[in-house]
Amino acid sequence: MDLVPAPRGENPVKTPMVEVEAVDVAAPANTETGALQEALEALSDFGTDSDNSDGDDALSDDGDIIQFVRDDQLQDVPGACTREEAVAYRKRLHDIGKAAFVEETLVQETVTAKKLCTAFGIKLPDFLEGAPDEAYHPLLAIAISREFSRRPKLPQYNSIDDAVKLLKEAKNIIVLTGAGISTSLGIPDFRSKDTGLYSKLAHLGLSDPQEVFDIHVFREDPSIFFSIAKDILPTEKKFSPTHGFIKLLQDQGKLLTNYTQNIDNIEANAGVLAENMVQCHGSFATATCVKCDFKVAGDAIFNDIKEGKIPECSACRQRIDEDALKPQGLKRKRSSNGNQKDRKDDESSDEDDYDIPTPGVMKPDITFFGEDLPDEFGSRLVGHDRQLADLVIVIGTSLKVAPVAEVPGVLPRDVPQIYISRTPVSHTDFDIDLLGDCDVVVSELCRRAGWNLQHPMIPPDEQVKISPVEGYESRHVFTVVGA
Repeated sequence: MDLVPAPRGENPVKTPMVEVEAVDVAAPANTETGALQEALEALSDFGTDSDNSDGDDALSDDGDIIQFVRDDQLQDVPGACTREEAVAYRKRLHDIGKAAFVEETLVQETVTAKKLCTAFGIKLPDFLEGAPDEAYHPLLAIAISREFSRRPKLPQYNSIDDAVKLLKEAKNIIVLTGAGISTSLGIPDFRSKDTGLYSKLAHLGLSDPQEVFDIHVFREDPSIFFSIAKDILPTEKKFSPTHGFIKLLQDQGKLLTNYTQNIDNIEANAGVLAENMVQCHGSFATATCVKCDFKVAGDAIFNDIKEGKIPECSACRQRIDEDALKPQGLKRKRSSNGNQKDRKDDESSDEDDYDIPTPGVMKPDITFFGEDLPDEFGSRLVGHDRQLADLVIVIGTSLKVAPVAEVPGVLPRDVPQIYISRTPVSHTDFDIDLLGDCDVVVSELCRRAGWNLQHPMIPPDEQVKISPVEGYESRHVFTVVGA
């Protein structure tokens, strides 16, 4: 999954929240070979298509889907690069640059474009089967541009000991979190294939389950959102061990900022201070009337949400009730231009021409697709944290929603980055991947660091097995012994 590039001249983190769908296909200013120029010119033939449920990147060419997949998903493809070849080609690209790389491979015909596509994670599309090798040039150009723009992995960080050392020595840690840190509390994430929230929304009749969080859909029919809101609403003042880990970093003076994509406000339950946290997508902590901007604490509308009702604005209701006591106050004449006139201006009008006032809907202050993120997100990240951060830990997120997904790429490339989640991502090269349940991973890291992470969900005698992933020196899987 790659990042949706911001329009030229715009701050890449000052864009509305969107699902990440496409790769950056911008051509470089310099091209030294005809083959590269030809390939890059072909990029204009490709558009974007929506992200698929398995988390692979996708492009579209006149309805044909082109996917980017993980290395291990290409190992059984006939003629594909081996993992070792793929790593070598990627390293070579970063070492010598795009033009020289194409000269050395395509122009000198040391490898076919078709095979080279697999080195960069392209799943060879069926519609090109049997086509001449030149037909793969557009795909290869996309893949080369995509790979070259990626932050390269820092080779000196690979082991569990490296991760623990980074944790202990860091003084300004950015923690970027997603829904995966709350699933152990019974709050579903969004994209898990069978258990995620999006997998359970077929009954709503949406063309795309993400529409439940689309601001335009909400304005047209808020009942769609409120029919599922109760499923993601935190019901108790509890928090997971991973939330406790973030609080522990804060207590040790190491937490620079927790950028959370979660809207459940559970970080506050754990004691993470507001000044150390940016709620990138807002939260249920407050709600605002869409008509009059009246704001209330989130728990004022929780009962309605739990019952699947649309919460109404009490301030609007009070004004309506007060107007109803006034002469001719309840109903107002509709004019053709949308303005309202008093009933007495036209006594002959039909009853249907009158508008009965209704209260506004109380919208939780979460950021929907199509809405801008809080100004604090971009200003703090770019104007403050980018200069201070000495470690980045990404936990429980597949990094599929821009602009938050762009955070790892915005930071200096020499700042180490650790990824903690159940499955790896293919579009960002983290220095160390720690795979497994977030709670298990962070509790084991704390044990090895000599830190006392206490939480009732962590068994006192818990033993964790750490297994390497074949072919990946820096990728490790955490499992609880006996689980």
